Amino acid sequence: MRRPVPEKPGPGQESVWDYPRPPRVEHVDRRVTIDLGGERIVDTRDVVRVLETSHPPVYYVRFADVADGVVQSAAGASMCEFKGSARYFSLTAGGVTAERAAWNYPTPLPGYETLADRLAIYPEQMDACTVDGERVIPQPGGFYGGWITSAVVGPFKGIPGSMGW
Repeated sequence: MRRPVPEKPGPGQESVWDYPRPPRVEHVDRRVTIDLGGERIVDTRDVVRVLETSHPPVYYVRFADVADGVVQSAAGASMCEFKGSARYFSLTAGGVTAERAAWNYPTPLPGYETLADRLAIYPEQMDACTVDGERVIPQPGGFYGGWITSAVVGPFKGIPGSMGW
């Protein structure tokens, strides 16, 4: 395993290598939009992000801020040592269904209670996700749900060779 060399952040940027472990949850004043099937399914400023060492931020929106009829329960579950047990959801809009495209922690562990009524969405399965108008790049690797914008620098967990980070 090769030790990663963090990129140096420029003005107004954050390094994911300065994020904590265990992860930190923070409310942010940013507009998040999400499109699927040619429809806007989320447009909100009520946003929480989770910051964890080596990962771009994962953005969480309230279930109430997702358009009606979009969210359906999906099979499967996973466990995070910090946040607890996650359940998965499929999202449908404009005749398109994104299978297991979102997750939530219905009974999060202490310190992460604010995530209970919030949904995280994998950006690679959406038409587009934006933060303050900037289109998000999905975190590499397929498993992780981080949102990469120009405000964060890596390298990011999920790239080839990052398994042991």
